[in-house]
Order: sequence, then structure tokens, then C-alpha cells
Amino acid sequence: MEFIRYQSNTPNRHGRFPGVFALGNGLAASGMLTPVDAAWHRAANDAANGLYPDPVIASPECYSPPGARSWFKGTASHLLEMTEGYLRLLDRYGVGWVELRSTGPGTLTHEDDVQVVAVPGDTAGHRG
Repeated sequence: MEFIRYQSNTPNRHGRFPGVFALGNGLAASGMLTPVDAAWHRAANDAANGLYPDPVIASPECYSPPGARSWFKGTASHLLEMTEGYLRLLDRYGVGWVELRSTGPGTLTHEDDVQVVAVPGDTAGHRG
């Protein structure tokens, strides 16, 4: 199975590569969004919260290991389509991002029907 992740193209001050939703939330928290984009972001987050389960509810410690990150399953087409709006938002504000694809995202700490949380091991198998 293929897994897909959208994340920052540069590490943050903690050396991590935040995912697309964290990047969007950071823009919103900074107050940089126009009123139209802020309203879209709030509605999109509300919709996303209803579209797939929060991994932390099912696996409270899933993000505890250093480097743990979320990946969509390639079969989650509805979520991948929904993510396109976030990518366009990031593009409008000049926030760099990359798409990663992998058949082995690492050691799984959570899995459900549409996503996994994994601690990366060897990233040689990731394609950008």
C-alpha cells in the first residue's frame, strides 16, 4: 500500500517537519489569513474533524515517539481531495510544502481505515 504525506519543506525550530494541517493552523493562529481564508480554514477544519478519526483518541501515545507523523493511506481519496484546499491555501501565503509517498513510512504507532501514524526509520523509500 502507498502512503501519502504533505509536510513543510523545511524543519521548524524544533527540527520537525509539520504536516499540512499544522501549517494551515499556524497561518490561522498568526492572524495572517484574510477574512475569507480564515472562514474557509475554520469550515475546512470542522469538516475534516468529521471526516476521519483523531488518532490520539484511539491511540493516545501515538505521537509520543520522536518523529512520529501522520500519513494518509493512498486509498483515502476523499481525504486527499480535501487536502488540496489546504495546499492551495499554503501556496497563496507562500508556505513551502512537499508531498511524500512511501510504501514503508516507518514503525506504526496507530492505524485506522484512512491513515497511519508512523515513526520513520529508513527514509530511503520515501519519494518526494
